[in-house]
Amino acid sequence: MKKILFSLLAMFMMCFAISLVSCNGCGNKPVAEDEPELNPAITELVVENVISTDREYMFMNYGDDYRWFETCIVLQDFLDEECDGTVTGLSNVFQVVAEKDKGADTFVVLAAHTPDTTAYEVKHGFWVEDFPMNDEEIKVTFAQAFEKLNQVNYPKPHSKQCVLRKQVGPKACNPQYIFGNVHAQLYVDAVTGDVSDVNPVYGDIKLEKPLGEWP
Repeated sequence: MKKILFSLLAMFMMCFAISLVSCNGCGNKPVAEDEPELNPAITELVVENVISTDREYMFMNYGDDYRWFETCIVLQDFLDEECDGTVTGLSNVFQVVAEKDKGADTFVVLAAHTPDTTAYEVKHGFWVEDFPMNDEEIKVTFAQAFEKLNQVNYPKPHSKQCVLRKQVGPKACNPQYIFGNVHAQLYVDAVTGDVSDVNPVYGDIKLEKPLGEWP
């Protein structure tokens, strides 16, 4: 099991790079002495089905007081090449609070999937720079977002990555499918389906640093 967790950790790191968020205070402390049982491997990576399965897992093991922050998607091919939208890896990021003695501890639960493996890893700490998406009405599926991406004339980023998140920023916006990496991104609104090459959280606001230089 340790081999599975460490091999899938590389996929998490790629997702962390595109989302530009961090898990503060993360360590290797488990959320409880008795870890929840792992779900069987999900052989077909349909994004919405995997999200639903992981959310059910969180509810069954931690109750309904959890936060869903991100879904990170790894494609088989680069977006600017022959890419048909096939998903080869997917991870979900959740946060839970566990009561302990007279206080509480906060933990991040990372759920990683490939066509052959499913693994859940618990990190002691908390997730930042995203709003939870538990109650958001995600009307656009990943397949629809990918189709809309290919209907516009924006240059496609040389990347295999996409992340679904609702970023904290100066402007309120819907959750976004963000295709790309730290160098270039395209945004598909997960509610309206609008496509943009500008981060709607910032709009016309100029960043003091190029995006690739942000931590």
